[in-house]
Amino acid sequence: MSNNPFTLKQYEIRPRKIIRNATAPELYEEALKYDSDSSISSTGALIVSSYEKTGRSPKDKRIVNNSNIADDVWWGDINIGMDEETFMISRGRAIDYLNTQHRIYVVDGFAGWDPKYRIKVRVVATRPYHALFMHNMLISANAEELTDFGEPDYVIFNAGQFPANPLTKYMTSRTSVELSFERKELVILGTEYAGEMKKGIFTIMNYIMPKQGVLSMHSSANEGKDGDVAVFFGLSGTGKTTLSADPKRKLIGDDEHCWTNDGIFNIEGGCYAKCVNLSEEKEPDIYRAIRFGTVLENVDFDRGTRVVDYDGTSLTENTRASYPIDYILNAKIPCMGRHPKNIIFLTCDAFGVLPPVSKLSTSQAMYHFISGYTAKVAGTEMGITEPKATFSACFGAAFMVWHPSKYAELLAKRIEHNGTSVWLVNTGWSGGGHGVGERISLKYTRLIIDSILDETLKNVPTFHDELFGFDIPTECPKVPSEIMKPRNTWSDRDAYDKAALKLAKMFQENFKQFEEGSKEEILEAGPKIF
Repeated sequence: MSNNPFTLKQYEIRPRKIIRNATAPELYEEALKYDSDSSISSTGALIVSSYEKTGRSPKDKRIVNNSNIADDVWWGDINIGMDEETFMISRGRAIDYLNTQHRIYVVDGFAGWDPKYRIKVRVVATRPYHALFMHNMLISANAEELTDFGEPDYVIFNAGQFPANPLTKYMTSRTSVELSFERKELVILGTEYAGEMKKGIFTIMNYIMPKQGVLSMHSSANEGKDGDVAVFFGLSGTGKTTLSADPKRKLIGDDEHCWTNDGIFNIEGGCYAKCVNLSEEKEPDIYRAIRFGTVLENVDFDRGTRVVDYDGTSLTENTRASYPIDYILNAKIPCMGRHPKNIIFLTCDAFGVLPPVSKLSTSQAMYHFISGYTAKVAGTEMGITEPKATFSACFGAAFMVWHPSKYAELLAKRIEHNGTSVWLVNTGWSGGGHGVGERISLKYTRLIIDSILDETLKNVPTFHDELFGFDIPTECPKVPSEIMKPRNTWSDRDAYDKAALKLAKMFQENFKQFEEGSKEEILEAGPKIF
């Protein structure tokens, strides 16, 4: 046990005061005293602002390229390289700024609930809000662990109030998020959006876990009363949060997990939920978790009553709440589970082509995992007048470091070894595309999920789709059989065939970027156009 006072001198940071691993009440006091835009909501949450940047800045993310990792990283538009010298210039800029501050906030905690794989993380920041955010999102160290914490595995220097120099090599703006795996450091400049820290740690885990044969996953997970685990993948708008939040099942985690030889574990100690249009009726667990200790980011609220307007988007549509996972009543603590019995890929197909549910082989699971498909609908963005296909590798391309096939091969290995079933569930349209057909009822989707989890769908007749190659269950209890085969729901069958062919070609076109580095079995698992 060490009795030495805590210091940051090893980083050449010497503030007048260091506030380390403060409690939520202490950080509330710090925020209200030293951060003029902090308020307390009517339910006790801490309301904060991230100012100009209200979301991540993926185009400003850089990874130091050196000989140790050069052959590992999937370089390109997502993983953009930089050199060590430029990283050190930005690091020096961050350290200099931190040294101008009278008060520095340090959070020491863990990423990963499994003690075999967890890493020690240190966050050095200038805003109490950032400290409280990471206090919620990391797994807390107890008093003994904190005393013997030692040197962390990775350090985040959050100098986000101070801009990057856009004239520096590799810089494209006054925002820069730079990661060095060699130094095991993340430097943040020019953005106060707290999500950069969370996703920075996820990026780190997405590199180091596969090196140990562990699959890192951008997913939610829950557990049934018999210990059966389900993992849900899905991009924004597909229903991942809604469908994994099941009162009959315990929540293991809402966003980031790893799958080891022993089972799965949550990377995080908290949840970072979207708040736009939140209501107690639609999302009761999240709504009730917004209380003392929760960080509410960029929300609209009444300055007198402090009542939050979750429909308000004057600052951003990306309003967020960060809270410890044990604020969810049916959370499973520790956040670990057995090998998944079922994996569910969620997609919102606005073309109305994909069936409500289909069963995937292992090779098809790899193909659809790498594809990460969903669709945006007309009206969601300027210029979109018809459904637009969106693909994000591994359902989280922005955070993947290796080539997507690396994660797909790890997924296949786990699926085969554990006999896991993989399903593609469409939460989008039926009977026609957006504007013609209707969105598949949430009630029916929930019944389909229930039938997957209780294994009813494993034993029903299936129909083989020649174009996409997967098998479609033709019936599901309490779900109208006519919606199970999408072509039958279209009044114009020729129009369906044309829409299906169009979507199949989109899949093929998107997958061209992954052909180099993907095994033949993956390439053969996609749509077949004759």
